[in-house]
Amino acid sequence: MVPEASTRLWRSDREIALRAQLGVFRRGSGDPTSRFGREGTVTRAAQTPEGVGTLHLACRPGDSEVHAQAWGPGAAWLLDAVPALLGEEDDPSGFEPHHDLVAEAWRRFSHWRVPRSGLVFDALAPAVIEQKVTGQEAFSGYRVLVRRFGEPAPGPFPGLMAPPTAAGWAAVPSWAWLQASVDGARSRTIVRAAGYAGRLEQGASVSVAEANRRLRALPGVGVWTAAEVAQRALGDPDSVSFGDYHVAKDIGWALTGTPVDDDGLAELLEPYRGHRYRVQQLLGLAGHHRPRRGPRMAPRTHLPTRTR
Repeated sequence: MVPEASTRLWRSDREIALRAQLGVFRRGSGDPTSRFGREGTVTRAAQTPEGVGTLHLACRPGDSEVHAQAWGPGAAWLLDAVPALLGEEDDPSGFEPHHDLVAEAWRRFSHWRVPRSGLVFDALAPAVIEQKVTGQEAFSGYRVLVRRFGEPAPGPFPGLMAPPTAAGWAAVPSWAWLQASVDGARSRTIVRAAGYAGRLEQGASVSVAEANRRLRALPGVGVWTAAEVAQRALGDPDSVSFGDYHVAKDIGWALTGTPVDDDGLAELLEPYRGHRYRVQQLLGLAGHHRPRRGPRMAPRTHLPTRTR
């Protein structure tokens, strides 16, 4: 028998488009921790400070009223976090487009705000798994590990899984990481981070600069990984994915017609300082990606260990 859900009705003063708002939390189409329904619903399982929980959100297209349901020990925590998760704490004031494509994307997605889950380790573990590998390989590895070492999500969602706790990630045996195509450098980073999970989670209640300092103090966590966490867990509108295989090339192609490297990206986004991630995400939501003419990169067999 499924326990009764805790519920919350929340209304924003802007349109809430759940798929656009929460798409960054989905780790590939087969992510066992999340489901995006055709009817505009989003369901997500997570480990909260109060325990495991499942959050189900429903909002009609073009509407601003969100119906939230939650199950599990973390239900109350997840319901309290709904406004922040849907970007209500994000302040776009002062944001001014300097390129026509950015202005167009802002007009189309003026309702979008930077989300803030408040769950640092929830964002950190998959980000480390995604370091320096193809998206296909990263999503596959995360999926294998969550299905094997996570736990069934509470609520009426068969097959939905919550990721492991920090202690659960630390207990994953070395052979299981390798079976999931996660090399020793990345698995050691996650296991090491799990030992500091409490201090890392406190990053959600301090400044973004301090949270980044704590993240970057961990061997194996570089600019890219810290930015991926800040974009999701901390709601930072300025954390750019420097070091990403695609982001600099895509933004350069969109804004200048030519792919650029990280230095070129930094120069292009400098007028947007304070809102640089906002530009990155708006262009992504608007579909501004350079043409992919070649075959997909094959999964790597020899992986670099450089901090990302």
